Parts: sequence; structure tokens; C-alpha cells
Amino acid sequence: QVQLVESGGGLVQAGGSLRLSCAVSVRTFSIDTMGWYRQPPGKQRELVGAISNRGFTNYGYYVKGRFTISRDNSNNTVSLQMNGLKPEDTAVYDCIADRDYWAAISGRAGLWGLGTQVTVSS
Repeated sequence: QVQLVESGGGLVQAGGSLRLSCAVSVRTFSIDTMGWYRQPPGKQRELVGAISNRGFTNYGYYVKGRFTISRDNSNNTVSLQMNGLKPEDTAVYDCIADRDYWAAISGRAGLWGLGTQVTVSS
């Protein structure tokens, strides 16, 4: 079975930057889309960004213009560059992957990572 391995979370001050990465530990031909969801404290889970293997992207409203998702198709790795971080970005960030783009962006991805904590202080 495939596994999603996440890295890059941590604690930063408001206005700082972090870069999250997620890689599929076992190579597979069944994955089309990879991306990130997050769930801030006391709020619903929300899409951060997703990218298909052909480069089509979708971003959550509150991160547009600040976060950039990218993908290295050669090793099935997705990265999330987060700039201008705000306290409201504090959340557990989950990497996701699915063979179907629409399933991925609607919260029905077949594979979910264990999550990495991002904390932004005021």
C-alpha cells in the first residue's frame, strides 16, 4: 500500500513562511491529484490547495495569493509554500492524494496523511 509522508510543519511568527512537503513512499500509477487540507481549532476542515498531475490547481479562498502549491511528478511529491502566515492559518495540515481530481478537491480523497502541525503566533 502507498503511504503519505509529510514534513515541514512548525512554529513561526506572523508574517513568516513555511514550506510543507508530502511524498508518496511507494511509487504508484493510480494517483492523479495531491494536495492539502487543514482544520483550524474550532473550525471545519477546508481545502488549502490541490494540484493534478497535469498542473491544474485549486486553492482555498483564504490562502489565495499567499500559498503556492507545486508538484514534482517524477517522485510524486507535492509542496506547499506558505508566505505571509497569519495566526488564523494555525491548523493541522493533512496531505491528501487520489486518482480522481474531483474527489480530491471535494474532501473525498482516498489517501490521507497523519497531519503536520502549523502554528503561527501573533
